Amino acid sequence: MYIFGYGSLINRHSRTLTGQTQEAIPATVSGLQRHWGKVEGNYPISPLVAAVGEGMCNGVLVSVDKSALAQFDQRERGYNRIELDPMQFETPHLFDTNQPIWVYTKSLPEPPCMIKPIMQTYVDTVLCGCLSISDDFAKTFIDTTQGWHHPLENDRHQPKYGNFAGVRNEHIAHIDRLLTTVRTTCH
Repeated sequence: MYIFGYGSLINRHSRTLTGQTQEAIPATVSGLQRHWGKVEGNYPISPLVAAVGEGMCNGVLVSVDKSALAQFDQRERGYNRIELDPMQFETPHLFDTNQPIWVYTKSLPEPPCMIKPIMQTYVDTVLCGCLSISDDFAKTFIDTTQGWHHPLENDRHQPKYGNFAGVRNEHIAHIDRLLTTVRTTCH
């Protein structure tokens, strides 16, 4: 089976903090809108959330087994896991369309706020995953994500995102340049 990762699961290093996965297949899915938003509970930051609706977003199809799926269900608590139709996906790569494809969604996402802002280290983790695929993949991620204008906390000096991984110092300037199209300041 597959999980469609549209946020931090794009980053191989972040994924492996949770469970074993096979190689990730870059893909675009129609019928999902990606936003910055809050999840239930006491999660102190506003991560990425996807809602079923008009739109599309890019991400990765990650092959997992049942035990890994349970581990990812725990990581993605606060979201609803739903099944997607393989016909919703576009990718130049082959994948088994007979396997279920799961995605973690959040209906009616609440926007980030000063108390639960977007964390820069979360953004960095996702964009490093995107950049490991290509610059164009990272630009598409930025262009198809809604809510960049919401409060963002630069926690690079003391990361608050628990699955922060795979970000090297040489990535930071590149990430900041990419974000200039949607954020006035990244620091």
